[in-house]
Amino acid sequence: MANQGELDILVVHMELTLIAIVQGVALTILVEHSYEVLVELRFLYWPYVLAGLTTILIFWSRSSVHSLTVIRWPLDLTHNCMYIACTLIEAAAFTQLANPLHWYALNTLFAVTVTVLFALDLRMIRQRIGECPGPAGSQLFALLEKEQFLNMRWLMPATAAFNLAAALAITTWPAALIEQGGHAIIGLIQLAAAMAYLVYGARFFGRAIPLVAAVRTEWHNDGKSL
Repeated sequence: MANQGELDILVVHMELTLIAIVQGVALTILVEHSYEVLVELRFLYWPYVLAGLTTILIFWSRSSVHSLTVIRWPLDLTHNCMYIACTLIEAAAFTQLANPLHWYALNTLFAVTVTVLFALDLRMIRQRIGECPGPAGSQLFALLEKEQFLNMRWLMPATAAFNLAAALAITTWPAALIEQGGHAIIGLIQLAAAMAYLVYGARFFGRAIPLVAAVRTEWHNDGKSL
């Protein structure tokens, strides 16, 4: 019968495979719907293409690091189903690159769904805190918990609020924002925020990842495997 360590490795592999598949699907849809926008030089919609690509990079990188630091046996089906639900909405948004109103409406729903995912993942992080036998584990999961709260309470709600405000603004002032192309300014703000978040995430996990090896060593010394 497989021991805990072998089951942990199996679940991590399943998680990483799922992430690669769902974000690969999202990238395929983004490419399919960005082709005409790029080739026809419809510059007003280019920020949405780049924002979509940045979103994929953010989702993939955060999910991958989460898998390497938190995921263990047994498999959490609710967590994995939320990955699929988030990707469904993300991919639907990518089909609306040339429709700013639908783009921002779907991105509002995407941000809300990701907030729910953060809440579910917080439960997993707290469970790992109780399982950590040493100082490296305590430091790592305390760091992850703090960052999880930041996203769940502030960053994701702010993202949802921004997209909702953009959708309402387009509905209220369609002449200025659609007919005259003013929506591109909102798109550039969205792109800048997404890129800033990607850089922030890279720096944060640059601090967290070195602790992973130490945590694994602690689990090994305690007769377990993270």
